[in-house]
Amino acid sequence: MPFLRRNSLALVLAALFLVSVGGQSYTGWKSYDEDQRPHHGATISYPRYVVSSDFYDNVMSNWQSEFLQISLYVMFAVWFRQQGSAESRDPDDPISDSDKEEMLGKYLRENSPKWARAGGWRLRIYQNSLLISMAILFFGSWFAMAVAQHNVYNQNQLDHHQAAVSLAGFFGSAYFWNETFQNWQSEFLAVGVFAVATIYLRQRGSTESKPVGAPHEKTGS
Repeated sequence: MPFLRRNSLALVLAALFLVSVGGQSYTGWKSYDEDQRPHHGATISYPRYVVSSDFYDNVMSNWQSEFLQISLYVMFAVWFRQQGSAESRDPDDPISDSDKEEMLGKYLRENSPKWARAGGWRLRIYQNSLLISMAILFFGSWFAMAVAQHNVYNQNQLDHHQAAVSLAGFFGSAYFWNETFQNWQSEFLAVGVFAVATIYLRQRGSTESKPVGAPHEKTGS
């Protein structure tokens, strides 16, 4: 029970993820077969669908936009401010935090991470490791989306007796960028609305909200 209590957020989100991706794969398979029948196309088995480009296109399209959102938010929170938002630092805060605030140098603790105590290049990597890891996940999932979409696109081209295109050519196509921008714009809108909403709205007990009685002009949670 102590383990579950200490890790409940990660466990609940992991369970919801597994249920959701399982539901997506099953309903995506059913939808794929339903689309095939009117065109006299061949239906496929469920195991075949979950390794298909069609499935990975759907999955990676969402993953890349989510990791982009997190990457940019981590980076933008360093440089940009929004007065009164629980998701922003105070506009008067310096961009570079002191060693005291970051628990570095003489302010290190006995249980501080090894790379925080190492100094040099390891410290430079570690102090930016959140952004680096999110950026790698974004570019990796974005490329995986492009490869999956490229396969789906070329299959549709062949079905309509049209020429296939190279992966490089697909990166320059209107189809690819339409699929990309329709994911990105929703992420920017959602984050922007949330950042501004936290100026005026509250959720008691949430770390993403200011205290219920905090004035609107208070910045930070």
